Amino acid sequence: MSKGEQKTRVAVIFGGRSGEHSISCATAAGVLDHIDRTRFEPVPIGITKAGAWVLMPDESDSLRLQDGQGAEIEDNGTFVALVPQNQHLFFWDSRTPSSPIKDLGRIDVVMPLLHGPYGEDGTIQGLCEMVGVPYTGCGVGASSNGMDKGCAKVLLEHGGIPVGRYHVISDFDWRHRADEVPTPILSWGLPVFVKPARAGSSLGVTRVDSWQDFESAVVAARRHDPKVIVEAAVQGAREIECAVLEGRAGGAPRTTPPGEVVMVSTPGMYDFQSKYFANEAVQLQIPAQIPAGVAAQIQSYARQAFQILGGEGLSRVDFFYVPDTGEIILNEVNTMPGMTPYSLYPGMWENVGLSYTDLVTELIELALAHPQGLR
Repeated sequence: MSKGEQKTRVAVIFGGRSGEHSISCATAAGVLDHIDRTRFEPVPIGITKAGAWVLMPDESDSLRLQDGQGAEIEDNGTFVALVPQNQHLFFWDSRTPSSPIKDLGRIDVVMPLLHGPYGEDGTIQGLCEMVGVPYTGCGVGASSNGMDKGCAKVLLEHGGIPVGRYHVISDFDWRHRADEVPTPILSWGLPVFVKPARAGSSLGVTRVDSWQDFESAVVAARRHDPKVIVEAAVQGAREIECAVLEGRAGGAPRTTPPGEVVMVSTPGMYDFQSKYFANEAVQLQIPAQIPAGVAAQIQSYARQAFQILGGEGLSRVDFFYVPDTGEIILNEVNTMPGMTPYSLYPGMWENVGLSYTDLVTELIELALAHPQGLR
């Protein structure tokens, strides 16, 4: 950066109203640790679980996952808002009754590091569109459809990508037929996996090994989302993930060689606890030890999925691979993958020479290159 040139101001937004609040904070800690401060000025903004937007200190220690606990954004009495007036951020301190509303200056780009509902699902993306500020990651449509596992599977299946057997239970269906296991599901046999349709980080996910437990599994999922998806088990499958980055200058999406989640002490399900707190429960293998042809097919499917959903910025596409049959099944597309120390996404890019710092820079540059409005 030449002398006198101003740094790009980046609103780093994290926390949020979803059950993935603490994971979002941990992702923000990673970004604040690695953002290139010679080029960018981060402006950290936390969203409390109640939905208040507060100005946060520019430090990461309090945001990390540590000692089996996640961070939580507290209402510190400040109030911040992005308004459609030259992309400016306004601030008010409620702790001082006579405090005036202050203009904190222009925000050049937003990094919405929010996981789950009210962030990863197109809501904050829509806010940024209305305000007219560029933002990193996928747009409104891709975020919304990627977050909803049922909608995503319909689109991907229509696009010719194998997605496995699934059944969506709407809120209406469950309220009127709560005592029934839907007939299509019974024909699959056991086990099945019951999940909130619009949540991540394996929150509310239950492996069902007895039909007697099906109702309680749906109830557990509905604590996170009234819309539930049931998926058939893929026997003998390995969990393979592929990182995607938007292509430069309108080029094709870029992918990494796939990585693998290897279960160690909790076989059968990669759950929230094993993902983020039980480090001994899983191992992350980068790159995955799979045949070259299988890796190439997974990368091809990941690019196709990104394009089918209209992806921008980044995504992580998760697959099941069955070595005995060679079967590859797309599980889900995550449009705001975690970037904690235990996350595969930044690790897969580092494996091919793109450091965490360069990855953050790439995401910001891609966002700034997007035209505003429909595209």
